[in-house]
Amino acid sequence: MRPGRRHDNIEATLALRSPLLDEFRANKTRKWELRDIFGYVVEFSGDQHGSRFIQQKLETATSEEKQTVFDEIVPHNVLQLIQDVFGNYVIQKLFEHGTQVQKTILANTMEGHILALSLQMYGCRVVQKAVEFILPEQQGAFVKELDPHVLKCVKDANGNHVIQKLIERVAPDRLNFVNSFRGNIYDLSTHPYGCRVLQRCFEHLPEDQTRPLMDELHKYMINLMQDQFGNYVVQFVLEQGKLHDRGQVIAKLRGQMLNMARHKFASNVCEKALVTASPEERRALVEEIMTPKADGVTPIVSMMKDQFANYVLQRALTVADSDQKELLVAKIRPQLVSMRRYSSAYSKHLTSSE
Repeated sequence: MRPGRRHDNIEATLALRSPLLDEFRANKTRKWELRDIFGYVVEFSGDQHGSRFIQQKLETATSEEKQTVFDEIVPHNVLQLIQDVFGNYVIQKLFEHGTQVQKTILANTMEGHILALSLQMYGCRVVQKAVEFILPEQQGAFVKELDPHVLKCVKDANGNHVIQKLIERVAPDRLNFVNSFRGNIYDLSTHPYGCRVLQRCFEHLPEDQTRPLMDELHKYMINLMQDQFGNYVVQFVLEQGKLHDRGQVIAKLRGQMLNMARHKFASNVCEKALVTASPEERRALVEEIMTPKADGVTPIVSMMKDQFANYVLQRALTVADSDQKELLVAKIRPQLVSMRRYSSAYSKHLTSSE
């Protein structure tokens, strides 16, 4: 659509609207049924009010009514409606409430177009819905189409959702595209969509598929902790990773707690580590916070004055063993008096924690 022609476009749309759709939009008192719009299903599907009407009716429609709706849409109008702001919802309903034969035929009409649909704002929603309702063989066909373009999809605002859905719903032995993530782990972890896809891999795929990815991840752990997206992947490992993977992350933090706590993104990892660590690991991390450095500076003082590290210190206060907590409080309390002069905001937090 050319700029400045929007008004013309709207007028053209109004002119093309059938008298039946006009009446439907105007006559709210009449009790409309699906059979009243037969012959006009495609037009109604592309209209905001008509689409909502069809969606509601499909939930309780008879087999015959569903078949009539289906026959008007499939195969010639499927691709048009999938990519339509209102029509896509009707197609989704057909996947939810159609027969298995109808779902298979509907998915057949999408084949050969899966990449284009996955990268399209409304099409990606229909592809995701289809993946939930089609048979495994057809899921495999969808995967095969995306296989050569998987990294493009992962980094796409729409396509990444399709890849996440495939990882969640398709049998792992059909997901050969996961192999193409190898050698790209740092790149994916530091990407706004790639970091989500990686988390789904670790969440849903078996060890033999994720182990190479996890081992590659460990190489970059310190850098990822400090990345605006990578830190979420590290936090995910701390929350849901295997025991030895969590241990490796915490081992990397040892000796780095003060530096990382003062970093905008890594401070989140420090907090997560304090919460998810084993009792022994937690004691070691809290001990590090309390132990003066070689130059005599106690990390606690720096942390109290830092906009990010003060949150890590608060977290340490809430999770530390009672003996360590007493020591922490004893070290914090004398600083609070001068802190009140220095910055009211952080000292308020710490006073309340105490």
